[in-house]
Amino acid sequence: MKHLVKLICAMVLGGTGMAWAEDLPVIRAAVLKIGTVNWELATIIDNGFDRQNGFILDVQPYADNGATRIAVEGGEADMAVADWIWVARQRAAGKGYVFIPYSKAVGGVVVPNDSTAATLADLKGGKIGIAGGPLDKSWLILRAYAQQQYGFDLKADTDQVYGAPPLIFKSANGGAYVGAINFWHFLARNKAEGMRELISVEQAGAALGLDTDTPLLGYYFKEAFLNDHPDLAQSFFEASRAAKALLLTSDAAWEAIRPRMNAGTEAYFQQLKSDWIAGIPARGPVNKAAAEKMLLLMDDLGGPELVGSATSLPDGLFADVK
Repeated sequence: MKHLVKLICAMVLGGTGMAWAEDLPVIRAAVLKIGTVNWELATIIDNGFDRQNGFILDVQPYADNGATRIAVEGGEADMAVADWIWVARQRAAGKGYVFIPYSKAVGGVVVPNDSTAATLADLKGGKIGIAGGPLDKSWLILRAYAQQQYGFDLKADTDQVYGAPPLIFKSANGGAYVGAINFWHFLARNKAEGMRELISVEQAGAALGLDTDTPLLGYYFKEAFLNDHPDLAQSFFEASRAAKALLLTSDAAWEAIRPRMNAGTEAYFQQLKSDWIAGIPARGPVNKAAAEKMLLLMDDLGGPELVGSATSLPDGLFADVK
C-alpha cells in the first residue's frame, strides 16, 4: 500500500511538472542554418539552460538572414540575430525591436603570410576583397582608421572587390587580394590556413576612440512580445550567459557542438574556439554613451543609407539586462 501511494504521488507530481513545463513561454528563434549563433543556442538547449530560466527555446533554421528578419516581422518567429546598428535603424523607423547583447566578435583584415604589409597604408594600389558591400561596418571603420592614422584614403587608393563571405574567403586564400575583410569566422579559417591578421576592427575602433567592449551583435525581439512576458529578456540573457560560462571553461561543451562547426582541421577548430571566446562581452547592460558614439560615427561614415533615421540612439533600444 505504501509503495502504491508513492507511485500515485510520483505520477501526480510528474504530471504536474509536465504541465508546468508546457506552460513555459516558447521563444521561437529564427537563425541562419549555418550561423555561429547556433553554437550558443545548442548549448542552451542541450544543457537545459532555457527551462532552468523559465522558457523553452525553439530554434528554427533559415537559409539566409533576410528570411530570419521576415520571420520575426511576420510573426513566424520571436527572435533573430543582428547587429544593434541595424536594430536601431528599424526601431527609429517604427518597428519596436529590442536588442539583447550576444557578442562583440568582429572581423578584420588578413593578408597573405608572405605579405610585407605592416599597416593598411601598405595596401595602396592593391586589390582588397570585402565581404558584403560598400556600407559594411568593418570596412567603414577601417577606412576611418586609415585616414586618421596615415592620412590614407583606403577607398580611393585601392581597388575593392565586394562579394559573399565564402567567395572572399576562397579568393583570399588563393592570393587574389593584397588584403581581405571578412566576418570573424571566415577570417578564422584564413588564419588557420596560413594567412595573418594585419589589423582587427577592434584595434581600429579603439584607435578611433570607440569602446570595443560594446557588443555589436545581439538577439532582437519585438517589444510587444517581451511586454507580454515580463522578465523574459533577463531570463533569456541568463541562459545566454550560462552557455557562455560553460563554453569558456569546458572542453566537453565544445566537443558537443563541434559537429555544428564544420571545422575540417584541428587548427581551424581551435581558431574558431579561441576567436569565439574572445568575442564574449563583459556581463551587463550595453553602455549607451559608448553606443551613441559608435552610432554617430556610422552616421558620419555611412549616412542615411546605413542608419536610416537613427541619427541618435532610439529610446528603449537596449533591453535592461543585468
